[in-house]
Amino acid sequence: MSSESSSEVQNLEHHQCWAMLRTVSVGRLAVLVDGQPDIFPINYTVDGGTLVFRTGEGTKLAGSTGGALVAMEADGVDAISGQAWSVVVKGPAAAITGTEHILDTAALYLFPWQAGKKDAFIRVSPDSITGRRFRVTAPMTWWTQLSPAVKTAPE
Repeated sequence: MSSESSSEVQNLEHHQCWAMLRTVSVGRLAVLVDGQPDIFPINYTVDGGTLVFRTGEGTKLAGSTGGALVAMEADGVDAISGQAWSVVVKGPAAAITGTEHILDTAALYLFPWQAGKKDAFIRVSPDSITGRRFRVTAPMTWWTQLSPAVKTAPE
């Protein structure tokens, strides 16, 4: 990376966003159910130009089928370089149906972390993908006289 100042944010190109999404397997899925937003941690995999995750019955499934618009965010940080990144994918989600498609998806080795019946495979087909990379700021940068300080006990 070039000699950027610590406050600069680099917008990621489309291909860089996909590359970052391939480096992690956990993200957050935002859905709208009954007019209310909700957000869930998911583990996912990249399948071509789409994201696939597994889920079971419930709010997450109800909010991410039938072409419902969703947003998925994933991020990461390289502790050695101090570089962090965040990618947001937005688009319609739909259940994967049909024996052949489900068998193809099962070959992705997508294993949920949480136990339970998770036999629904959901594919998010992005309309947009955006990302950014930035240097993590040292905690002392934000310290001010108003920050909580160690207090001594009154005498």
